[in-house]
Amino acid sequence: MGPTPDTVIIGAGQAGLTTSYWLTQLGVEHRILDRRDSLGGAFQDRWDSFYMNTPNLALDLPGMPYDGDDRDAFISRDAVVNLFRRYAELISAPVHTGVDVTRLTSAQNGGFNLETSLGNLWARNVVLATGAYQVPKIPALAAKLHAGVTQLHTHDYRNPSQLPEGAALIVGTGQSGGQIAEELHAAGREVHLSVSIVPEAPRRYRGQDLIYWMLETGKHGPDFGVNALTTEALPSPALRFAPNPLLSGIDGGHSIHLRELGRRGMHLHGHLETIDDGDITLSNDLPERLGTIESIFAQRSGRAIDAYIAAAGIDAPEQPPPPPDDWIPSEQTELNIVDANITSVLWATGFKLDFGFVDLPLVDEWGYPRHSQGVTDIPGLYVVGLPWLTRHYSAIVGGVGLDAEYIAERISGL
Repeated sequence: MGPTPDTVIIGAGQAGLTTSYWLTQLGVEHRILDRRDSLGGAFQDRWDSFYMNTPNLALDLPGMPYDGDDRDAFISRDAVVNLFRRYAELISAPVHTGVDVTRLTSAQNGGFNLETSLGNLWARNVVLATGAYQVPKIPALAAKLHAGVTQLHTHDYRNPSQLPEGAALIVGTGQSGGQIAEELHAAGREVHLSVSIVPEAPRRYRGQDLIYWMLETGKHGPDFGVNALTTEALPSPALRFAPNPLLSGIDGGHSIHLRELGRRGMHLHGHLETIDDGDITLSNDLPERLGTIESIFAQRSGRAIDAYIAAAGIDAPEQPPPPPDDWIPSEQTELNIVDANITSVLWATGFKLDFGFVDLPLVDEWGYPRHSQGVTDIPGLYVVGLPWLTRHYSAIVGGVGLDAEYIAERISGL
């Protein structure tokens, strides 16, 4: 790889590449190391029919703003992978793929030692840009499921043909769970859904895609005293890991409403409580769960967006709340996999951060790096691209570049 510059970025996804752009603009020599053999980040792990949940207007990378004529459309998995490859080429990112950083420690005379799959390196500054979707979370009770049932985390799901004939139980109704449920149902599969508390939200709100308002409120809201989408406004550190709204970019983009999935023939159930070989127990609180899921947007993000629109004097049409929906599915709280013909379980249970390779006192009790605006408590060590790093948008394509710019300035001494 040649001599190592003073600054090393670990990870060549959107966070690593945007940090590289700003470092180059500031004349800071650096190198990016990525364990994958090809560029495209975690999007390469998504299922075959995956589409971005954020519209094209949010594909706004530093030095490569979106300049197409369909700002409200959504692009496929392969298109977004190619987008990042074009971006890396455009900005001449000094990326070295196929390099796995296995251990990061403090160097005796300052800076950091990096143990990698291609040997040891030293760097004065290290930027952790390893992303928020590192290690699939699978609950321990998965080990109690009958051995004859196929189990997959959504990380490993690609298409319906992977699953054996029969019904599928999807545990979790975040964006991945909701979208895969729609795909399996469209393929003629019987689908059971164990409902998690992920907020439903309108795909379009007050004349714009919801993501437009999330970005605008996060970026400019503080200028008008609206801070609800900033990290400081979170009532609990746990909410840094809160799931994104239940939206889809499929078929031009749409909201996913669980009651509507139930009306279409999917089986809605409560939270997965226990597994005893072939017997599954689910919580008996589905009506309350659905009510909570449908109310969160108006209480949190919707209120913040409305406040920003009003404070900034933006002319945006009012949007009345959706009419009340009292339809309740009558599904059992106990399932027998044989009786229900459940042959596969998909764990749509999200991901967890993994900084286990960092042999330094980096993370707090939640496993999240201790930092201030991405500057960690360890001199010379920085982090970019995590949810709620500074604002709600910190992990998405259209927002990560702002945090990356700040970190690049700190590294350059500005």
